[in-house]
Amino acid sequence: MSDTPFGFGLPPEEPENGDEGKKKGNQGGQGGPNPFGFPGMGLPGGAGGADNPFAAMFGSMNPNDLGAAQQLGQMLSYEGGPVNWDMAKDVARQTVAQGTADGVKDTSVGVAEKSAVEEAVRLADHWLDGVTSLPSGATTAVAWSRAEWVEATLPVWKELVDPVAERVGAAMGGVLPEEMQAMAGPLLGMMRSMGGAMFGQQIGQAVGTLAGEVVGSTDIGLPLGPAGKAALLPLNIEGFGKDLGVPAEEVRLYLALREAAHARLFAHVPWLRSHLFGAVEGYARGIKVDTSKLEDVVGQLDPSNPEQLQEALQGGMFQPQDTPEQKAALARLETALALVEGWVDAVVHEAAKPRLASADAMRETMRRRRASGGPAEQTFATLVGLELRPRRLRDASRLWASLTDARGVDGRDGLWEHPDMLPTASDLDDPDGFVHREQLDFSEIDKMLGEAAQKRDQGTQREQGGQGPEGEAGSDGSDGEGETKK
Repeated sequence: MSDTPFGFGLPPEEPENGDEGKKKGNQGGQGGPNPFGFPGMGLPGGAGGADNPFAAMFGSMNPNDLGAAQQLGQMLSYEGGPVNWDMAKDVARQTVAQGTADGVKDTSVGVAEKSAVEEAVRLADHWLDGVTSLPSGATTAVAWSRAEWVEATLPVWKELVDPVAERVGAAMGGVLPEEMQAMAGPLLGMMRSMGGAMFGQQIGQAVGTLAGEVVGSTDIGLPLGPAGKAALLPLNIEGFGKDLGVPAEEVRLYLALREAAHARLFAHVPWLRSHLFGAVEGYARGIKVDTSKLEDVVGQLDPSNPEQLQEALQGGMFQPQDTPEQKAALARLETALALVEGWVDAVVHEAAKPRLASADAMRETMRRRRASGGPAEQTFATLVGLELRPRRLRDASRLWASLTDARGVDGRDGLWEHPDMLPTASDLDDPDGFVHREQLDFSEIDKMLGEAAQKRDQGTQREQGGQGPEGEAGSDGSDGEGETKK
């Protein structure tokens, strides 16, 4: 878990190498002081923020420039939710257009690449039919550019980020006494607008950077794309396989197997998506902002002095605290993600091992990639405040493989029928104990509960003089069996 959800915290220290360090630090949206304490929120050329409360947002832009004025107006006129998603989308698209650090620019997907992805997903689904009882979950296969990935996944980012942003944003106005809130109405409105813009810019940067790294729609273990679509990014797949020494066709096919396996799981385990996203919301509900410092600072603020507000925000008044609710939600999320990724890893390896010479190498590459992560995943960790990378992938994969040996494919996949049937975090510590433990048959429990409910309903109907189990009540007062009620 990130120590600073949404990057709230103290501003970064000055680099040891003086002006040269500052110059380097200003690259990639990391420059300048940052209002609200966000790391990486300044734009290039962000010097002078101490004198100008908007300098960290607009950097060295000429304040007389029409474009900068329009951006400022859009930021302060925002009246939506906790995140300015229009700004997030614009920043993400701009980040993608700049290209990745290795100089690779986004390109449109050609006809040949689309056909190759469609064929890879079709073949992957065919291979998966023999190793899982879950049917295909991909109704279509699509090849996306980086920009298309941004467009397609933003609705899900909104679901993920809004609960956390809402919780943190509420603290900004909640600490003010009611009488001061009435007096500081314009200031609070400006704070909300600026907060939405700050969140929007950081989210846009994170999503735009991720777009340069992801190879599909399920890289972080959550279904980011539309339901029923298996999506791959040919440009990123090419970069992923560049130094592996594996034929491009095998790389694409292995990644298609992973994408198609995720699609099966999320399509045919109806409770899984809400379970994962519910854990994120549970984490958001558990956020406690250190309001004591906020109250002290706000009590001394002059609502007419936005520079003073900026200085206070730069002081790191938002320091989220770990709570039992957060830890419990985080544990549920990490375990669920580990089980999802472990199942995909085990199933894909079973399908690929007999057919791809590179299966072992590709498996290890994906595991290391998931374990180490990259700058984009680290940015996402500060963005949402959660480490959406399962730490126990290998344990979960071994458990699913052992279940396959002990219970067969149907017995293994049957555990996805109900969340209470899945292994827990402690089961990952003792996989053999779980594998050989007698599992509850939830279908029998559901049947028993249904029969009990039916008997209860029938009893209620008899008491109300309605239809009983043996027939209708007679108009002469009989109970349907020839006996008159007394």
